[in-house]
Amino acid sequence: MRHSRPYLIAEMGVNFYDTAKALNITPLDAAKMYIDAAADAGCDCAKFQSYKADTIVSKNSPAYWDLTKESTKTQHALFQKHDGFNESDYKELCDYTHTKGMDFTSTPFDYASADYLERMVDFYKISSSDLSNIPFIKHIAQKGKKMIVSVGAAYLSEVDEAIRAIMETGNNDIAILHCVLSYPTSPKDANLKVIQTLKRTFPDVQIGYSDHVAPDENMQTLATAYFLGAEIIEKHFTLDKSLTGNDHYHSGDPSDFKKAVANFKWVDQVLGSGNKTVLDCELVPRKEARRSLVLTRDMKAGEVIEKTDIMPKRPGTGISPDFAQIVIGRKVLQDLQEDTILTWNMI
Repeated sequence: MRHSRPYLIAEMGVNFYDTAKALNITPLDAAKMYIDAAADAGCDCAKFQSYKADTIVSKNSPAYWDLTKESTKTQHALFQKHDGFNESDYKELCDYTHTKGMDFTSTPFDYASADYLERMVDFYKISSSDLSNIPFIKHIAQKGKKMIVSVGAAYLSEVDEAIRAIMETGNNDIAILHCVLSYPTSPKDANLKVIQTLKRTFPDVQIGYSDHVAPDENMQTLATAYFLGAEIIEKHFTLDKSLTGNDHYHSGDPSDFKKAVANFKWVDQVLGSGNKTVLDCELVPRKEARRSLVLTRDMKAGEVIEKTDIMPKRPGTGISPDFAQIVIGRKVLQDLQEDTILTWNMI
C-alpha cells in the first residue's frame, strides 16, 4: 500500500455504470475513465465492489436510500443493474489501476468474490453491512491481508466484536473507518468526533473515515475528519454529480477530490511538527517584541544604578529584565542618556 497521510480512497462503487450509459461506452471503459480521473486528482486507491444480486440480498428487500435520487424500489433490483463484472474484469481493472500508480481494492460481498480478489487487492475493505457477518470477516482475515473495516450503523460493542474476530485469526493489520450508513448523510449526523472515540478505544489500529456527506463547496467535512486524526479517508467518486443513480448525489467529483487533497496539505502545514521551539520566522520579532532594561534618567559614569533608574521596555536587544537584581547596585561605566537600552559592557 501507498503511505500517504491521509490515505485517500476513491470509492468508485457502481457509479461508472451510469457514466457508461450516458456516454454509450462499456462499463469497463467507463471504469477506466474513473481510474484515470482518480489518479489525476491525487487519490491513493481505486475501490470497487464485487457482488452478485442473488448472493447479496433477497429479492424483496426494500430500498433504504433516497428514492427521489434513486427510484429503484428494491435492493435486489438495484444490485442487478450493477453486478455485471466478473473475476476477469476486476483483474483487468486491478492491473490498469496499478499502471496508474494507485492501489486497487474491491469490497467482496460473498465468499467467491473474497477468494478470487485475494490475488488482486492490496487490502480488503469490509462494508459496514457485513460488520456483524463474523464468519465472513474471519474467512477474509485468515488470508493475512490488511483489513479496513467500515463501522456504520453499529454500536461500539459490535465494532469491538468484529475487531476481536479479526485479531483471533492472527491478523493484526487493521484499520477502522467511522461511517454513517445514511445516503446522503446530513452534516448534523456526521458525528466526526467518533473518530476520536475510536482512536481512544482502539489505540493499536489505524482509524479513518468513510464519508457519505454530500460535498460542500470547500470540502470541509473531509478536512475536519483529517484534522481529528483520520489516517484513511474514503469517499464515493463520480465524474458527474448530476447523473441520476445510486451514489452520484453524495459523491465527490475530481474537482472535489482535488480540493480535499489541497485541504489535507493545508492542515498538515498549519498543524506543523508539534515541536515547541523558536521558528526562523520568529527570530526578529523575538528580539524586537521582548524587553530589555532601559534607563529612566540620564546617568553619569560611576553612578550606582537604583531600582527606580531602570524600567523594562522593548526591544529585547539589551539586558533581560530577568537580571534586574544583578544590575541594581552596579555602577555605569560611561555617561548614558535617559532611555538607553542597557548592555553588559555599560555597567
